[in-house]
Amino acid sequence: MTVTFQNYGLRDRQGDVLKWGDEVEYIIVKIDDEKQVAKVSLRAKDILAQLNEKELADPMGVKSLWRPEYGAYMIEGTPGKPYGGLLAHFNIVEANMRYRREEAEMLLNPGEILMSLTSFPRLGCEDFTDPPSRPTPNQGATRSLFFPDEAIFPGHPRFKTLSRNIRLRRGEKVAINLPVFKDVKTTMPVDDSHKFSKAALPDHVYMDAMGFGMGCCCLQLTFQACNIAEARTLYDQLTPLCPIMLALTAASPLHRGYITDVDCRWNVISCSVDCRTEEERGLIPLDDNKFVINKSRYDSIDSYLSPQGERYNDVPLVYDQDIYKKLRENDIDHLLAQHIAHLFIRDSVSLFSEKVHQDDSKDTDHFENIQSTNWQTMRFKPPPPNSTIGWRVEFRPCEVQITDFENAAIVCFVVLLTRVILSYQLNFIIPISKVDENMGNAQKRGAALNQQFWFRKDVTTCVSPPEASKCCSTSTCDVYDLMTVNDIINGKEGEFPGLIPMINNYLSGMDVDADTHCTIQQYLKFIQRRASGEIFTTASWLRNFVTAHPDYKQDSKVTDKINYDLMKTIKRIQTGDLACPELLGNCIISKTKENVPAVLTQGENCIA
Repeated sequence: MTVTFQNYGLRDRQGDVLKWGDEVEYIIVKIDDEKQVAKVSLRAKDILAQLNEKELADPMGVKSLWRPEYGAYMIEGTPGKPYGGLLAHFNIVEANMRYRREEAEMLLNPGEILMSLTSFPRLGCEDFTDPPSRPTPNQGATRSLFFPDEAIFPGHPRFKTLSRNIRLRRGEKVAINLPVFKDVKTTMPVDDSHKFSKAALPDHVYMDAMGFGMGCCCLQLTFQACNIAEARTLYDQLTPLCPIMLALTAASPLHRGYITDVDCRWNVISCSVDCRTEEERGLIPLDDNKFVINKSRYDSIDSYLSPQGERYNDVPLVYDQDIYKKLRENDIDHLLAQHIAHLFIRDSVSLFSEKVHQDDSKDTDHFENIQSTNWQTMRFKPPPPNSTIGWRVEFRPCEVQITDFENAAIVCFVVLLTRVILSYQLNFIIPISKVDENMGNAQKRGAALNQQFWFRKDVTTCVSPPEASKCCSTSTCDVYDLMTVNDIINGKEGEFPGLIPMINNYLSGMDVDADTHCTIQQYLKFIQRRASGEIFTTASWLRNFVTAHPDYKQDSKVTDKINYDLMKTIKRIQTGDLACPELLGNCIISKTKENVPAVLTQGENCIA
């Protein structure tokens, strides 16, 4: 724990500037036009090797960075450098996403396409990979009925090691059961999975490997705060927004060749890495294990970190008392100490021999080994030792969208919201138990339109500036109520001002260049339309495409032909060859540029 004391000894560090960036994950798909089938292409290792050549040659000069993901068909792209505190940076996000996509596409083989798609609809179906591979239920890392080891990224042992160790620690394969969407001719049981696994539920789509969750793609953001207090504030204030953004970005109703009755990937991933034993899940009394743990290691956060959020920690937190005591003895405050001690109730699931014996006063690997495998909606990241990198917060719930325009809109919306929260000193915090309830509701079919979510009505505080009162009603009551996504995003008269009106009020006091203003407004209008139901979520659009396909038999199945046509259609939407107003609206042309004009880097207002 020495390294933790060292990192948190940096709690007095001040003056780090606002930096932020996004991570977009992609799937490589192989199209066979002659056979009319689409499969995932297992060429990520080869493509990444070529993409990384630029970074190796000129690490400070590249416009993009590329990293592996769990699937042998997945790659992750980020900006070459983080964005900063200029409003004009919002106008280069989409252009950089477009650059990343084009850069990777140049390395594809004939018939391959790059897709920002949360879940490949036929992942785990027979013959879903190119080249062909077969699952091995009785040997290998996953021992899955459906997901072959060849579909795991082969370029680093971490991924197969995680798969094997999670299965071994749990004492059995992971079990994922999604309720099937019951159409007129849907058969029950859904398939014969229940004949091969007692964990399979007959009216559910059953999956049994880490790859079904970690083989999904997402859209994530990271923010650098100016100090630890601001990082703790952002961590807490963004937490209630996680389920709202999950519902708004819902994009994964199709799994293992079936239409399911959920819209999001979240519980799929949660179950896919659930290494808790029967004792830790509370199924049998504790004997070999120390704790009953309420959640998977991939789930929503369990406690707030700021003093403002402390009284909303209404769910008892399980943590290692010995580690907590050591942290308190070393002057780590209660909230941070219990947060860290909570992370350490879980064992490591991936530790390599060369990393076992290290000087924890100089190296963070032991801490990061646990931190990086606690995958939660938010992640609180201390500064690395001997680094210029400051306190950071990751925002992790969003599902990746089909187009660069959509992904840029979501990224810019969330970043703008952080600026409003900090500038207006707002308070969105609600009890952790309500956040948990919201996370469950966010994944339901049509949640963005039909579900209600607990959300705070009175968001100003006693230290909010006068400009905040112009758009927000002030109350001394600690009131939260059920609201729709539309209420939260666009506002509800007399009840809640709406997040977009707050952002627009904030922007009205800023000097924004014309192109950036145009781009931001396009993004905000898109978010407003989706929240209101004027345009579909990606999940609803995908459902509609499948159920309206002439080959669909009202049996909840996504056939090879339907999947092929879906991939081809998505590709045309991505390239702009096919307008899709029901998904994107009628105008998605922004003023995005590759670089910030030099004159603006000198004279524009900062948003920090």
